[in-house]
Amino acid sequence: MHNLKTSVLTMCNHKGGTGKTTSVLNIGAGIGLSGYKVLLVDLDPQGFLTRMVGIAEPDPAASSAAFFSPSFTKHAVSPTPFNGFDVIPASRVLTSQIKKLVRPIDNLWVKEAVEVYDEYDLILLDTAAAVTVYSLGALVAASLVVIPVTPEMQPVHGAERAYESARIVRKALNPDLIAPYFLLTQTDARKTTHHRYRRYLRSRYQTVLKIEIRTNAALARAYDAGKTVFECNPRSRGAQDYANAADEIIQILGLDPPTAWV
Repeated sequence: MHNLKTSVLTMCNHKGGTGKTTSVLNIGAGIGLSGYKVLLVDLDPQGFLTRMVGIAEPDPAASSAAFFSPSFTKHAVSPTPFNGFDVIPASRVLTSQIKKLVRPIDNLWVKEAVEVYDEYDLILLDTAAAVTVYSLGALVAASLVVIPVTPEMQPVHGAERAYESARIVRKALNPDLIAPYFLLTQTDARKTTHHRYRRYLRSRYQTVLKIEIRTNAALARAYDAGKTVFECNPRSRGAQDYANAADEIIQILGLDPPTAWV
């Protein structure tokens, strides 16, 4: 069980366009609405999560870029509060900074940085759709890896590569990492291709979340509005799916009931 220790969930897929950042935002919001203290961290140099929630380009010293500095302190980077969760934004400096992060030890920066935010029950890390020191660092820091995947050929290929990356990190650098889970996203019951790849993933892997995120107009509207689906339309199919996915992840992580429940 989760006993006074912050859990870290890394969301990744080596293929873009699979609903990764949308899933970080809405699963984080769903778990936050359940009473847990949640922190979202944007480690993607393109800053999709940062822009989605409406945070302007931050000072690099007040962003996730500061995680990779020897002078990093918790007090230097104060998370921005939102409804049910907090956010540490990304800075464009991540793009140029990556050229300096070439040592194997640089994969440990994220783990060391997030450990100081121990007042949170859960930290969610959003990563780019690429293998970089940032995404590898997020895997090293993780308690659990969730791989959003649309049931189509290219996303499934990228998801399987992300799965193998997580397994390699688990074997070499993070033995406490839970086996990676797939989260089916943007599923459409009308598409034969979706049925085929859903069956493929569920037959090949034991760790596919039971809950699937179905295509839903409310998710697109929430994305455009920079809101969570719970704020945009809490009764929508998208809100229902993400709330149920959040509950399933809480169970996998074995999170104790929030303090407010005790």
